[in-house]
Amino acid sequence: MARSREFEINEVLEKAMMLFWKQGYEKTSMNDLVEHMGIHRRSLYDTFGDKHSLFLQAMDRYIGKVETTLNSQAKQARTATEALRSVFGFMIAESEHSPSGCMIVNAMTELAARDAEINVKSLCSVASTEELFERIIVWGQREGEFSSDCEPKETAEYLQALSVGIRAMGRTAIDKEKLVRVMNSATRFLTK
Repeated sequence: MARSREFEINEVLEKAMMLFWKQGYEKTSMNDLVEHMGIHRRSLYDTFGDKHSLFLQAMDRYIGKVETTLNSQAKQARTATEALRSVFGFMIAESEHSPSGCMIVNAMTELAARDAEINVKSLCSVASTEELFERIIVWGQREGEFSSDCEPKETAEYLQALSVGIRAMGRTAIDKEKLVRVMNSATRFLTK
């Protein structure tokens, strides 16, 4: 008879996600994962597969959480400007309450050039954020908040590149006020 699981999958996956986010893929050993997740090595393999498979599942969990938060914040905003500030504000503040930077940006810089699966997941996450920015830009143009001179798709790509920079800079000891100034400049760019 098979033993019943002695752990909740989402709880231990969350622990793995946090460890990968903090240390990166290469610096995280299977021993680190077993210890941090609080499960037996055999249970880890039986439930999640190998380290690479677990990392991909941790990425999916992170992407789902971030996309839900960003979309929720944008929907709760009263104006497109407020939505844009809220999205960027989350990106800036995220590193204050969790491991530094963005797990996806970290994975892109560490692994995407040599790992096709991670590259695809990273690019899908980037595309999702670009779509959110594009919706906010169209909303702002429709309401007269943002200049109609900005092409929404191209401007969304620019904002996404800016957000990657902000999140990469979040891994450093950079003053958060500087990141806020960058956000403010991006908002002013749209309103000209």
